[in-house]
Amino acid sequence: MGKHCAQGKLAANLPVRKSSMAATAQRSESAPWQQWGQDLDAQSIQQMREACALPVAVRGALMPDAHVGYGLPIGGVLGTERAVIPFAVGVDIACRMKLSVLDLPPAQLDTARTTLIEALERETRFGIGAAFAERRQHPVLDADWNVSPVTRATRDKARAQLGTSGSGNHFVEFGTLTVLAGDLPLAPGEYLALLSHSGSRGVGAAVCDHYSKLAQQKRTAHGRLAWLGLDEAEGQEYWAAMELMGAYAAANHACIHRHIVARLGAEVRWDVENHHNFAWREQHDGRDLIVHRKGATPAGAGVLGVIPGSMAAPGFVVRGRGEPRSLNSAAHGAGRVMSRTQAAKTLDWKTAHRLLAERGVKLLSAGIDEAPMVYNDIHAVMAAQSDLVEIVARFDPRIVKMAPAGERAED
Repeated sequence: MGKHCAQGKLAANLPVRKSSMAATAQRSESAPWQQWGQDLDAQSIQQMREACALPVAVRGALMPDAHVGYGLPIGGVLGTERAVIPFAVGVDIACRMKLSVLDLPPAQLDTARTTLIEALERETRFGIGAAFAERRQHPVLDADWNVSPVTRATRDKARAQLGTSGSGNHFVEFGTLTVLAGDLPLAPGEYLALLSHSGSRGVGAAVCDHYSKLAQQKRTAHGRLAWLGLDEAEGQEYWAAMELMGAYAAANHACIHRHIVARLGAEVRWDVENHHNFAWREQHDGRDLIVHRKGATPAGAGVLGVIPGSMAAPGFVVRGRGEPRSLNSAAHGAGRVMSRTQAAKTLDWKTAHRLLAERGVKLLSAGIDEAPMVYNDIHAVMAAQSDLVEIVARFDPRIVKMAPAGERAED
């Protein structure tokens, strides 16, 4: 069983920051929440405690990869009643994972490495403002982009950035997928797979910025935890824009995988994907809730998802166990243990490249702030949530591409 504590007991003696807790005295007690993992930083725990003190909060959960975020911590899950919190969804709305298993032998990671590298270099774009000279096409561009003044104004930007990956911790990589479970569409064994991580790009960030400001204007006492009611016009607009960003982020991944696979002349044998920055309408304890998962993977009973590690550590395809105490959620990755600023000041590529060589990983581009040492041990994270998910396959990265050094993080 994963280690956890009921109702935020680890945070019980921490001081309360007045800026976020103002105007919550109307609650006699906080909404219940539970924590997975014992080594989380005090500030993340405090952020979770403050979120559960909101008048609209019903239940919460903190994942074992949690670290400090804006408002709700990254790795935070919060169920609310008839309200959505833009910063509890996150700046990169619908940031997500997609894994495709190709009909190519895994030996090609060595024998055809140059071909695989060329596919990544030619069919991906990274960095703020990244775009293709020949624009990608997808039916999402034919959707109704008039659901919000923000999406209407940024449709051209969305068209230009379609199929790109941004910066921060976003990546596209080849590796080996080792299938462990016998009930997947693939027989147990080793396969060549393509894995990507990115979200809704600059358009999603614009949606977050606009509606988080509106929320904070309406509910000034709650800062970045300010919410919009789903019975309010602004809340309905945000929800429609958020769902469009979900479709747009999925389209970005679809384009990345389609173009890489086509360049290789390959076929996709099986794929799996999931959001991990989003809000869903769900029922828990017989109540209709808005479940925010900010850096958390949906893990309902039988639901498949992808939890990555780092460029030098494995990721995992998991099957949710449907644990109600976590609001059917799990971690979304290994979780950072070092800030980007600290990484830039203290880490060096000589050490990082030595580790990558030991793991057989070819790195095409990345910033030092994404070096393997900035992340928790993914195996410890998975052990802490064994009651939330079952591991059904393991992905080991071999050829990794991220935004080049010097790019400002978007995540």
